[in-house]
Amino acid sequence: MAEKNINEMSRDVRAVYTKAVETAQRENFDYAITLFSQLLEREPAFFDCRKALREAQFKKAGSGGRGLFKKLMSGAGSSPQVGKAHMALRGNPAGALAIAEGILNSDPNSSAAHRIVVEAANALELPRTAVMSYETLAKNSPKDKKLIIEYAQAVAAIGEGTRAENLLMELMRTEYPNDNDLNQALKNLSARKTMDEGGYGALESGEGSYRDILKNKEEAVALEQESRVQKTEDVAERLIGEYEGRLSAEPNNLKLTRDLAELHTQKGQFDRALAYYDRIKRSDMGSDASLDLAITNCKLRQFDHKITEINPFAPDHDEQVAALKQAKADFQLAEGQKRVERFPTDMGIRYDLGVLYFQAGKINEAAAEFQKAQNNPHKRIPALNYLAQCFTRKKMFDMAARNFQRAIEEKQVFDDEKKDLIYNLGCVLETMGKKTEAIDQFKIIYESDMGYRDVAAKVDAFYAGQ
Repeated sequence: MAEKNINEMSRDVRAVYTKAVETAQRENFDYAITLFSQLLEREPAFFDCRKALREAQFKKAGSGGRGLFKKLMSGAGSSPQVGKAHMALRGNPAGALAIAEGILNSDPNSSAAHRIVVEAANALELPRTAVMSYETLAKNSPKDKKLIIEYAQAVAAIGEGTRAENLLMELMRTEYPNDNDLNQALKNLSARKTMDEGGYGALESGEGSYRDILKNKEEAVALEQESRVQKTEDVAERLIGEYEGRLSAEPNNLKLTRDLAELHTQKGQFDRALAYYDRIKRSDMGSDASLDLAITNCKLRQFDHKITEINPFAPDHDEQVAALKQAKADFQLAEGQKRVERFPTDMGIRYDLGVLYFQAGKINEAAAEFQKAQNNPHKRIPALNYLAQCFTRKKMFDMAARNFQRAIEEKQVFDDEKKDLIYNLGCVLETMGKKTEAIDQFKIIYESDMGYRDVAAKVDAFYAGQ
């Protein structure tokens, strides 16, 4: 989907947006954030609204998100919500984006949430949204070379080549002089400029088309129509008509059937999509695990769509939303249980079910799944993290600490996931009365990222007490 501005919105959306902006100007940030969030669930491509939401989030937090509010609320972006967002990224990037915004409502500097925004925005083709989160990620980790290169590439993709080059040159000047990776990234940006001069840059930014570059008009049309990434609503509608015509002549073509299901899901025509999925289920391919996941994701998006259709000014708005969210959670958990029953040896599926149990407050069931999920090397560390949190919920603090320590020892990269593990271990040790050991954990984070959660307050208070 292409990002949209206020002039591309319907009259009712513009009216709510104007009200939200006025509310933010009166510094009623909670209500403004609620209105902005509701609009974005309905119109995730509404960039002006997302930018205004981000400004309101930072203003509510105070001092760029690093003041007292952040210290009080920094736990809001905890791993359960982050894990939920990561799960949603697989089949529902718009849902993942909404979850990440929920985290940012409490902690606008959360690197984990901004990383999810970047991944979801890239999946949804919202480049300016991605750049906005890259800006905060870069402020949080200004020396992260890989991150700054990604940031510069994203900036170049929205047509700001000079700004992108400046980002890389500044990092070379201050941290990595004559670095090969940065030199290569600068060369790539230079090549991109040459492409822009040839018209390719306008194509990527959405201002041009392949017709501006390719002399063969028929070839340009074919490229536009076949591109699944760039398809517009009109092209999707044309493809539906074309595929339905072909399916009449090839009724057993299951690939066409699945393509139609995906196109109808994309357009929000969920009942028609599910009818096509059911057609595949009744065929010889009905036992495909990826098909079950696609059907589940389609139904989850249907729940999300129903939530966006609720009148934001209805007197029972909150009750309606809560009821639908509970129904969605119940459905998701039931589907997770069914998938484990069908594929009991798939530890990745067991990990996903463990997360759902954890979110539902079923801690014993969650712990059992995470213990099994450790056998999946790709899920081992997050499974240990969740397992330790289960023991924490059960007040089994010694076992929680041991599992956090195991995960920390196995986690080689010092990223947000490792910071989360170290922070959680520190909190458990604090609860156990091991103040010195706890502060040692917080100091590990403090030395590299004093803005992480409330570690600065904890460490500063420790030294002040001495």
